[in-house]
Amino acid sequence: MEQIRLIAMRMKELRGILGLSPGETAAGSGMTEEEYLNYESGQTDFSFSHLFNIARTLNVDISDLLTGESPKLKGYVLTRKGQGLAFDRRKQYHYRHLAYNFRDKLAEPFLVTVQQDTPGTVKQAHSHPGQEFNYVLEGILRLNLGGNDILLNQGDALYYDASLPHVMYAPEGDCRFIAVVIKEEEGEKDA
Repeated sequence: MEQIRLIAMRMKELRGILGLSPGETAAGSGMTEEEYLNYESGQTDFSFSHLFNIARTLNVDISDLLTGESPKLKGYVLTRKGQGLAFDRRKQYHYRHLAYNFRDKLAEPFLVTVQQDTPGTVKQAHSHPGQEFNYVLEGILRLNLGGNDILLNQGDALYYDASLPHVMYAPEGDCRFIAVVIKEEEGEKDA
């Protein structure tokens, strides 16, 4: 809960520095003003997609929101086994950002663990600009992508347009996978 409060505080400060209203920030992030204010007040946990979209609207790296520090490294970043910036989104998603301190990233690489879902679990789908690549390391991942159910087993990979609403489930035990979010540059979608 402390992590959510700190992210919310950083969002509010950055929005103020940029001179944006909550409504402008919400619109730029693809949500209602009420939804945005719930995030900014720390009342609601963030989906990764919402966090990604808010960072983009505030013109900062997602690491700025997660850590309060801008990435500084360039050239390369080496992340050893078990390292990286750990953060949890929602109760069932555990992320480890594998290049959080590399500046001017074109992609955001994560090691993601989704805890097993109970039968009948329904989650809200989200979307964000850019593209995404998922590679399953362990377990089974069921991804609902744009209304289509896709089952990925260990060793399977999926590359897709992340503007399609998507949600991930672990139907048979926990699932670990690599997720790489490829950023979309401003104006690129219209080109």
